[in-house]
Amino acid sequence: MFKKIVTSRSDFRAMVPAPSDLVVAKEINFLDKHCKSFIARSPFVLVATSNKNGQCDVSPRGDAPGFVQVLDDKHLAIPDRPGNKRFDTFENILDNPHVGLLFMIPGLQETLRVNGKAVVIQDDEILEVASVDGKRPLFAMGVEVEQAFIHCAKAFIRSKLWKSESWQNTKDLPSLAKMLLDHVDANKKKVEVSEKELDATIEESYQTRLY
Repeated sequence: MFKKIVTSRSDFRAMVPAPSDLVVAKEINFLDKHCKSFIARSPFVLVATSNKNGQCDVSPRGDAPGFVQVLDDKHLAIPDRPGNKRFDTFENILDNPHVGLLFMIPGLQETLRVNGKAVVIQDDEILEVASVDGKRPLFAMGVEVEQAFIHCAKAFIRSKLWKSESWQNTKDLPSLAKMLLDHVDANKKKVEVSEKELDATIEESYQTRLY
């Protein structure tokens, strides 16, 4: 499939210049006041993990701004919320603690990247703070920060992600239920549910099972 593959770091670096001193020096190993302020305003974070074999996964986490708790300069906690019960992220962490986080704020083109080591926690005081409508999460992800830095806006400028006039019309896309059932069929599996029934189940989960 791919014809020209770069296979070594030296070959790669021969084609691209070294990063500037500023780009290298901007990385810190703790959460300063700017990182803490950014996280407090972020309602959405992407969580990257990998299992013991190096197979990767990226999972979105979202809630009201401030849902990620900054515990001190080196530690934060991300509560779990009801989902599909696959728990890919947590099972990966149990195999391999390394985690990458990308915090986003709607309308802001810069992002915050945080890398570190994660654990699955059940600390009562953390889970109690993360409760919503009296519903306490079973777990949270505790992260020890090793790297933190602000990422520039070029990707967001190029993609026009926050420019609503550039958003595509998605009405011609199939429903989530249709795509799920087609993927199940591609695996030669059968499930006893119709597209209409699955659509209704998904919509009900959006309405009543967010917490």
